Order: sequence, then C-alpha cells, then structure tokens
Amino acid sequence: MAYSSIGNMGYVLVGLSAGNQQGVSGVMLYMLIYVIMTLGSFAIIMSMRRQDGTVVEEINDLAGMSTTSPFMAMVLTATMFSMAGIPPLAGFFAKYFVFMAAVDAKLYALAVIGFLTSVVGCYYYLRVVKVMWFDKPVGQFAEPTGSLKLVFGLSGLFMIVYIFIGGPIGGAVDLAAATLF
Repeated sequence: MAYSSIGNMGYVLVGLSAGNQQGVSGVMLYMLIYVIMTLGSFAIIMSMRRQDGTVVEEINDLAGMSTTSPFMAMVLTATMFSMAGIPPLAGFFAKYFVFMAAVDAKLYALAVIGFLTSVVGCYYYLRVVKVMWFDKPVGQFAEPTGSLKLVFGLSGLFMIVYIFIGGPIGGAVDLAAATLF
C-alpha cells in the first residue's frame, strides 16, 4: 500500500501539471476519492488479524479470505479494483479526469505514461484479488471491530455507488476549482 500511495500521488501531479481549472478540478476529485479508498483499505489492513491475535503482513496471508471473511474480501476487492481504475468504480473516474486534464492541456506523453503506469499497477492490485478469491485459505481472520467494519463498509459502498452520486460531487469540485481561476 505504501508504493500504491506513491503512484497515486503521481497521478495527482498529472492533473496539477495541466495548470488549468480542469486539472485542479480533477485533482480535487482524485484526492476525495483517494482519501476514501485509502481509509477503506487501511481499515481493512488494521482488521487483518488472525483469531490467535497474530497480525497478517504478507499478501499470501490473505489466501482464501473470500471464504473465511467474505464481507472484508468483497470490500477489499472493490478497493483494489477502484485503485486499479477499473470502471465503473470511483477510482476509474478519479484517474479519467486527471488524465483528460492532461490531454486537454496537450500533455499527451504525460497522459500516456500515466495510463501505462496505471495498467502496470493493475497487476499488483489484481494479484491481491486473485489471492483472496482463488487461493486455498490459510487461516481464519478475527472478527473486525465495529468501527473498522463501519469505515471499510462505507468506503466500499462509496466506491461502488459513486457512478450514481458522482454528478453532484463533480459539480461541487468544478465550482471549487473555478474559485481559484
């Protein structure tokens, strides 16, 4: 997740490099979506403990999570797909608007490089999903606390329903960006 954070901040810089209202709007939207995705993913990471109290640290420790902790696996899957930028999840729209700002600013090479690095990043996100859903379970997870479950549940819900609520959110970030220009 630390490397993912570095990559995501690079996408923010793509939007800022456009140097226009559309880029700032894209960055604001990206940051909103990114913060919610990160809250959800780190709430899940904080919840990943075995019943004996040991902390899960390796991706392979997530093996079979879909059978042992299906709700956590579904939300983490939505988070990974969203961070990968797979439509129709919120992360797709975040990346789309910063890349389009770069294209409209005629920064074609930057947009292509950003897109290609996003495709490469998909491998890492989808590997987590593959381990959770297709590998044999290695152990049972402890039940997460109610507050962590609420945080990652709401985050997952936001990523999924963003396609329905994105219009007003996009309008708000456009208005906010317009005040800067």
